[in-house]
Amino acid sequence: MSSRQERQPTILVVDDEPGQRQLLCDFVTSLGMRALEASSAEEGLETLRQQDVDMLLLDVRLPGMSGIDALRPIRELNSSITILLITAYAEVKQAVEAMKRGANDYLVKPIDLDELAAVIQDALGTESCPANAVSGSHSSGSESLALPGDIVCVSPAMCKLMETVRIVAPSDAPILITGESGVGKEVVARLLHHWSPRRSGPLVTANCAGLPETLVESELFGHLKGAFTGANAARLGYFRSADTGTLFLDEIGDLPLHLQPKLLRALESGEVAPIGSDQPVTVDIRLIAATNRDVQVQVQQGTFREDLYFRIGVVELWVPPLRDRREDIVPLAKQFASQFAGGPIRLSPQAMQAILVYDWSGNVRQLRNAMQRACLLSRGDVILPEHLPQQVIANRSTDGTTPSDEGRLSQVERATILATLAECNGNRTQAAQKLGISRRALIYKLRAME
Repeated sequence: MSSRQERQPTILVVDDEPGQRQLLCDFVTSLGMRALEASSAEEGLETLRQQDVDMLLLDVRLPGMSGIDALRPIRELNSSITILLITAYAEVKQAVEAMKRGANDYLVKPIDLDELAAVIQDALGTESCPANAVSGSHSSGSESLALPGDIVCVSPAMCKLMETVRIVAPSDAPILITGESGVGKEVVARLLHHWSPRRSGPLVTANCAGLPETLVESELFGHLKGAFTGANAARLGYFRSADTGTLFLDEIGDLPLHLQPKLLRALESGEVAPIGSDQPVTVDIRLIAATNRDVQVQVQQGTFREDLYFRIGVVELWVPPLRDRREDIVPLAKQFASQFAGGPIRLSPQAMQAILVYDWSGNVRQLRNAMQRACLLSRGDVILPEHLPQQVIANRSTDGTTPSDEGRLSQVERATILATLAECNGNRTQAAQKLGISRRALIYKLRAME
């Protein structure tokens, strides 16, 4: 057995950004490995002289010696170490060239943690998975990491997202949340704050798309009284209001281009200058941003600064659309319905089938509105198909498929089975009766799903 297999694998993270360095170290630790850190190439080389390291996560842009220039002395110290470069999109050609000089592989920012885990596993030959993963049953074992009751996490896609949120939440690294409109990006932002050490501080939300362009700078950074016409009182601004807490900038893709350098400067320096003042004010915030736009396309089109993109998106979290997590549809619908009805309310089998096969282009927000409508129209404690919006009913067919995609039946069937089991509190006999199949058939389907 090799020495690498006998001891815990060690990974050295070399990055000058404290937030990203902490996040990567936390992620390495969550994989069951030992993490070391260095803020420069020179410090990393000194660490390599003193300790046994199996793998190096090396940022390209570093103060002093760059990651590229450090490759040769690293190889002279340790010819067998695995080197993974962390690079910006614009530096990909440089990273490919660096592989000829000793790097084994590279990842492009924003970092995909799933891809990083796969690269680490392939390089070190380990079967690693995040420890203490969050589950839909709220079994994290820590009160601070328990899923809040208003968050539905049944589908594999959402459970996987929650696991990633749990890993990145404790760090101060900026997070970019992406996904279609209405998927619940703000819910994820609130959870990141709730699971972070900043939970006792404020969570301040600003919608960049809803701010008048002439007032965006004032809203973000504040102003002094009399700084401009109409400034009858001083204003703190979102940055200073979020001091010691989290600032959530929603729809950041709509931020005017001329204000992006000021936002970048504030994030890099940790200081803001209120309008009308030449004295910068220090702020301590963790930034979470969200957008339903493709920021990489915006960068290519010149409407979003590339350096700002890499600054706000150390890690990018993608929230899947509701059509890709159908197991969550019925639990969400019941949750919304009970809120609007003020008590327990059931969905008829036909109504359940209708909402399961509908594509929900407006995602969770559209489902919530549909349940609000259904509760208003329902006179009892059961929601029927006629209480649902017309487009939802029209999408339903007799065989349980959608007119547009018959191949989705297995996913709908899976979601129906899980929803029925949840309604019967896990009782398979009762669930089989409700589904109109034998208990043996239900068990067969459950095994097939697994």
